[in-house]
Amino acid sequence: MSELTNQEALYNANVAPEQFDWDSFESGLDADARKEKSDLEEIYKGSLNDLAESDVIIGKVVRLTDKEAIVDINFKSEGVISLNEFRYNQGLKVGDEVEVMVDRREDKSGQLQLSHKKARTLKAWDRVNEYHESGEIVNGFVKSRTKGGMIVDVFGIEAFLPGSQIDVKPIKDYDQFVGKTMEFKVVKINPEFKNVVVSHKALIEADIEGQKKEIIAQLEKGQVLEGTVKNITSYGVFIDLGGVDGLIHITDLSWSRVNHPSEILSDGQVVKVVILDFDDEKTRIQLGMKQLEAHPWDALSADLKVGDKVKGKVVVLADYGAFVEVAPGVEGLIHVSEMSWSTHLRSAGDFVKIGDEVEAQVLTLDREERKISLGIKQLSTDPWADIQTKYPVGSQHVGTVRNFTNFGVFVELEEGIDGLIYISDLSWTKKIKHPSEFCAVGDKLDVIVLELDTEARRLSLGHKQLTENPWDKFETKYAEGTVHSGTATDVFDKGAQVQFEDAEVEAFAPSRLLEKEDGSKIKKGETADFKVIEFNKEFKRVVVSHTGIFRDEEKKAAKEAKPAASSSNEEKSTLGDIDALAELKKRMEEGK
Repeated sequence: MSELTNQEALYNANVAPEQFDWDSFESGLDADARKEKSDLEEIYKGSLNDLAESDVIIGKVVRLTDKEAIVDINFKSEGVISLNEFRYNQGLKVGDEVEVMVDRREDKSGQLQLSHKKARTLKAWDRVNEYHESGEIVNGFVKSRTKGGMIVDVFGIEAFLPGSQIDVKPIKDYDQFVGKTMEFKVVKINPEFKNVVVSHKALIEADIEGQKKEIIAQLEKGQVLEGTVKNITSYGVFIDLGGVDGLIHITDLSWSRVNHPSEILSDGQVVKVVILDFDDEKTRIQLGMKQLEAHPWDALSADLKVGDKVKGKVVVLADYGAFVEVAPGVEGLIHVSEMSWSTHLRSAGDFVKIGDEVEAQVLTLDREERKISLGIKQLSTDPWADIQTKYPVGSQHVGTVRNFTNFGVFVELEEGIDGLIYISDLSWTKKIKHPSEFCAVGDKLDVIVLELDTEARRLSLGHKQLTENPWDKFETKYAEGTVHSGTATDVFDKGAQVQFEDAEVEAFAPSRLLEKEDGSKIKKGETADFKVIEFNKEFKRVVVSHTGIFRDEEKKAAKEAKPAASSSNEEKSTLGDIDALAELKKRMEEGK
C-alpha cells in the first residue's frame, strides 16, 4: 500500500476537530515553512510594494553585457538599463551605484524596466530649480551653436544661452566658446515647456558692479584719474574709469570752442580727467579735461587795454553778432551794431562768416568777469564827423530806399548815413497812405536835405521839395469866383467829389449846391460847370457850386460878398459843409 499524504494522515488521525491545523492543511506547508514565506513577503512588502513608477532610487550595477547594465534595486528581480544611457560615463563598472527611475515595474516578459537617463533628468531639474532660486553659480558645458545663441549642458539638461548674455560686450565669433566649460547663472525657467535660460553676462555684470562700488566709494571732487574713451556723442564723451563711467560735457573738453567732441578725442584713447561733481549715489559723474590746464584768461597779456587793435578768427555767428577768438580760449563779441556805422541794422552774417580772420578794436575789457567786447566800425572814420560839410541843409543828393515805416521812408545816402523822408514830404499832390505806394526798397530817390541834427545824428530829407509846389499856380487858376468844367467822380449824401482838368486838383461840392436848373441833381460821372466858392492852399481844399452859376441873385450876392470878405448864406461853407469836406478828405485819403 502506498504512503499516505500529509493531508490524509492528518485526516485519519484520531484528533479532536478543534485541534486540527487548518493552515497547514490549506497551504500544504508546515509551520516553519509558513514562517519563512511570511518573512519573505514582509521583505517584499517593505521594499517593493511602496515602489512607484517615476521614483528615483539608488541601484548597484551587478552585471554588464554588450548592450545593457543589470542593476539591483532590492526588487524581486533585477532591472535592465541600456548602456546608451551611460554615454557620459564611459567608465561604468560592476559595483558602481547609479541613480535610476522605475520606468515600468514589469514588461511583458516580467522584466523590471529602469531608466538612468530619466533619473538624471529629474534630479537635474530639481537641482536647476534650486540654483535658480538661490542664485548660485552653476558650471555648464557649451555643446554647440544655435540660432541666436548657444546650447549649454547643465546637469544633463540642455539650456539656452542667448548671444546677448555671453558677455557685456557684443560677441561676433560664437564658435570660440564651443567645447568650453563656463560658469553661468540660471536666469529663467519655463516648467511648462521645460526650457532653461542661463547667462554668463550676469556674472560679469555682478563683478563689475562690485568693482564699481569699490571705485565709487573712493571718488572725491577734484580727484585726477586716468580713463579710456568709451563713447563719443554730440554733447560729450563717456569715459570708462575702470568699471565706472563718467561724462565729459563738450564745454569741459577744452577752453577753446569745440563744435564736436570728435575734434578732440577718439574711441579707445586714454586720457586724464578731473572729477568735477557727482550725485549722492555717485552714479552720475561729471568729468573735465580743460580744468587740468590753466585758464586762457590768466595767460592773456596784461598790457591789453581798451582801444587796442586785435586780430582773431570768427568761431560763432549769430544774428546779433559774432564771437571772435583773439587768443586760445579767449573770445570777444562783436555786436552787429559795432560792425558798421549804418543805423540800418542787419544780420552779422551780412558782414562776416565763420572762419574769417578779422581785425577789431577792444571796446570793453573785464578781466574779473572774463568778458571782452570788440568793434569793427571803429577802425574806419565816422561818416558823421564831417556831415555838415557833405550834407548841408538845402543840398541835393541821390539815396537808396532802405526800409519803410508808417510815417515815412528811410533813405541811405552812404554807409552809415541814413535820412528820413516823412510821408507828407513825398508828393505835393498824391494822397499817400503808406510809403510803399510811392516807392520800393532798393529804389534810387532824389532828395534834398531839410534839417540836420549832428548831436542826435538825425537827418531830415524831402523829395517833393525838388519840384515847384503846383498849388502856387492853382491858387491863381482856381481863385474864388472862377468857373471851371468838372466831372462828379463820386456822389454821396453830403455832396460830391469833383475832378477838374488838372488831375491833381479835386474839389468838393456840397449836396445843396449840386441842384441843376431843372431841379434835379448832378449824378456820378456827369460833367458840368462849377464855380469856386472857397480855395485853401494850406489844406489843399477847394469848395465849388453848380447851383450858383444859374442863379443870378446868388451870383450877385457872391460878387457883393467877396470884397467885404463876408460869406453868403448859400455860397459860403457852413458847418455841415465843413463836416462834408472832412468826410471828402477822409475818402480822398482812403483812395475812394
